[in-house]
Amino acid sequence: MAITQAMCTSFKVALLDGEMDFSADTSQTFKIALYTSAADLSADTTAYSVTNEVSGTGYTAGGNTLTISTAPTNGGSGTTAFLDFADTTWTDATITARGALIYKVGGSNPAVAVLDFGADKTSTAGDFQVQFPTADATNAIVRIATP
Repeated sequence: MAITQAMCTSFKVALLDGEMDFSADTSQTFKIALYTSAADLSADTTAYSVTNEVSGTGYTAGGNTLTISTAPTNGGSGTTAFLDFADTTWTDATITARGALIYKVGGSNPAVAVLDFGADKTSTAGDFQVQFPTADATNAIVRIATP
């Protein structure tokens, strides 16, 4: 099993089909779920699953709801569109996670992106935080660029 960081292929198709809306005034909700090193997550992941999701004090299955901190934009120039989420924290948590899945709530809970932490990350009765990269065309967690 492995966790490979990627924008999920099914997400790209959903964008083209108009099934994803990241506008600031949308009623769509996005979440982030944490997974153990036993999880098998990659570009082929199509939906949220409880299989190999972390468990422990301070963590609820399904993960945390994400807040869009930078609505879809091109940042004022260039050919890359991007958006960003605010950092999210599980407080007083005792968990170990190797990666995460961002997904849309509802229907089949379709996958957006897989995050690979590079190694197990642990919190013991403390904060477990996922910090998203800088919201720009080079670093934002969700980017669409021309080749």
